[in-house]
Amino acid sequence: MINRLPLTCAQTIGTGVSLLAMSRLLKLAAVPLVCAAASWGGAAPDDANTRLNVRDCGASGSAFETTAATTAGSNQITVKDVGDFKAGQGVMVSRCNIRYVNPTLWGPGEPYIGASKDTGLEIRGYDGGAGSWIVFLLEIDSAGPTFRWSDDLARSWKATKTPVSNDWQPLGGGVEVRFSRRDWKPGHMISFSARDQLVSVIEKIEGNVLTLRAAANRTANDAVVKHCDSMALQAAIDRAVREKKNVFIPVGRYRLASGLFVRNAGAIVIEGQSSVDTILDITDGQGACLALDHGTEVTVRNLQLVGHTGLAEQPGAFKTSSGFSFWACTLKSCSGASINATERVLFENVHARRMASECFISYGPYRRGAEEPKHYTKSATFLRCSVTDCAANAFNNCDFAENTSVLHCRIDGAGWHAYEGSGRFIRFIGNYVRNAGPVTIGDIPHTLPRLDHYHDLGIGQAIVRDNVFEGIGRCGGVTVIYGTAQVVVANNLFINYNGNAIHASSATVHNNYPSGHITLSGNIIDLTHSGEKPASRIGINVSASDTLVHDNQIYVRGACDPKVTGLQLRDGALNLNVHDNLIRNCGRGIATQRLFGTITETADSRTFRQTGLPLEWRTSHLYRNWNVVWLKANKPAGQSEMDGYDATALQFKLKEPRDMKVGDRFEVFPPSANWNIHDNTITGCSQPVALTSYGSDTSFFRDNLIERGGVTNAAQAIIVTGRFKLTGNHIAGFDEKSAHAPRSP
Repeated sequence: MINRLPLTCAQTIGTGVSLLAMSRLLKLAAVPLVCAAASWGGAAPDDANTRLNVRDCGASGSAFETTAATTAGSNQITVKDVGDFKAGQGVMVSRCNIRYVNPTLWGPGEPYIGASKDTGLEIRGYDGGAGSWIVFLLEIDSAGPTFRWSDDLARSWKATKTPVSNDWQPLGGGVEVRFSRRDWKPGHMISFSARDQLVSVIEKIEGNVLTLRAAANRTANDAVVKHCDSMALQAAIDRAVREKKNVFIPVGRYRLASGLFVRNAGAIVIEGQSSVDTILDITDGQGACLALDHGTEVTVRNLQLVGHTGLAEQPGAFKTSSGFSFWACTLKSCSGASINATERVLFENVHARRMASECFISYGPYRRGAEEPKHYTKSATFLRCSVTDCAANAFNNCDFAENTSVLHCRIDGAGWHAYEGSGRFIRFIGNYVRNAGPVTIGDIPHTLPRLDHYHDLGIGQAIVRDNVFEGIGRCGGVTVIYGTAQVVVANNLFINYNGNAIHASSATVHNNYPSGHITLSGNIIDLTHSGEKPASRIGINVSASDTLVHDNQIYVRGACDPKVTGLQLRDGALNLNVHDNLIRNCGRGIATQRLFGTITETADSRTFRQTGLPLEWRTSHLYRNWNVVWLKANKPAGQSEMDGYDATALQFKLKEPRDMKVGDRFEVFPPSANWNIHDNTITGCSQPVALTSYGSDTSFFRDNLIERGGVTNAAQAIIVTGRFKLTGNHIAGFDEKSAHAPRSP
């Protein structure tokens, strides 16, 4: 089959069925859009006048499937077993409908901006023999032009630097493509899916023959026929929204060819009969099981959501040949639920597994300082939900959605982040997390510009407390990064943790600002690891300014672990107060680091851009009078003083000219850091205290207790190479002559 992908194409739903085609199926189906009057039997607890039963809208809820024989051009299929199929029900049939869906042209710039259906690509040769659903990705990887391609969601590249010939060129599984003649640039990408699935409706049943609304285009003796409840469920939801009713979903497995939309709802409840046995299954489709699109007051309860991609099948992520990040889960996505500009949302006792993309995700319009959109997500609560074996994020705010609360949930397997979000007023409380990436407060989407309204209404305000993080599998911990402010991380337990527990980071990229105003308190961090491949790990790592670190316990059970650092602080962070922490059996107890930068661009002998230093807020110190130490072969090779930093142009300026070039490395430190490290207990650490950063005249280390404990290789209690004022510290168990005197390492 040869198919030239059109310059424009209809919007597709998941499996490639267009909205227009889906609407025709609905009109022609024996099940009408208007559901029959509800008849609960004994299943539904509430008044039928207030709730719709999806079974009365034609949903089967059946997991039955059978094999069938199909003939190209015929809408009749012969099944091995009719089972519980009925006329009017939706079905999906594999192996019998060759098609190419979701063609997309990406890049060459930021891939997620300006993607187009104008691929100009011809495709032929797919026959289903290599698989029922194959996603192809082609990227121009040099100016030749040449291309590379993948058929496994960028987990690997099957060929690279293949010249574009403008003739038919082979890919995998018999598929061939022909590029159009255009100005291909590195970073251009084309993606499409090759599928053999037919989504249709049963018109009638005669013996073992099902007559479908649509015909197959491939003869097959091994087709698999399953129920498809997408259309019936969508009809039920649409009617419930119109009639201001709720939706009841009895026990069953409801297979979806595409996700379900809840549009412009007002005070609707979508409730399953059982969170164990009421299943929305999007294994054979794409999209969100439930996509909330505008509306007010939506509650979803007691459901299990099943997708098609777990951790073991996690799609790849890579830098395009033009230098932009791309996550291939975009090309074969499925998620539990998405929320777009929907006010007051509650997901309760909803359990999702094997989702390829962000499992629960929010996106849409948001406040910009005093400017407030008419509709935006003002509150979204996830209560007693779970995320298991998902390839990407468990919970995600891609916008600045407000009042997202993840409460008493369980996350067991999330390939990226347990939570990631630039939302506002976040609460992540009382959850259990294991085998997952970090709870990341911040991470402003990189596709956004550097927005001034962040100065008027900050982002990432969050409370992360009373959670349990167990060190099984991935150990992402908690990270505060990229422009967040007013964050509390408190009273969390980290158990047998083989990763960094808490990181308050000042890191920035081109479009955001450093984080700050953070409190880290009352956390008990057990960094004991007795398994294979122990990681180098840090209990609490701080580079963000205006941070309090107090009343935490950081320890290793048993012998001192040389791979563990209890508490690490970095130059550049201002106004740190670190007190009343207990650090035990760590390779390094309290350690400090220097702040490095590298020149990426010079405007003149005084002005440059760099990478490494935080790109500060316009209301900050702007690096005025900061000290610069130039490095050569990692040794000091000169010193300068900063005149300041232009927060609009992202340029740094020296007070005096200097011969600078791209690639030059340097260290910086402030004239006054305002560090107060006091009343901490450090015991059993082989290097209890190492103050090896530059420090300042306002950097104090006082009234701490440093005790040898059980280690035998701790010759020095305190190592100091910078400007720190040490007073009132108590040192015990160190008998060496130099034990009490600071020295260079």
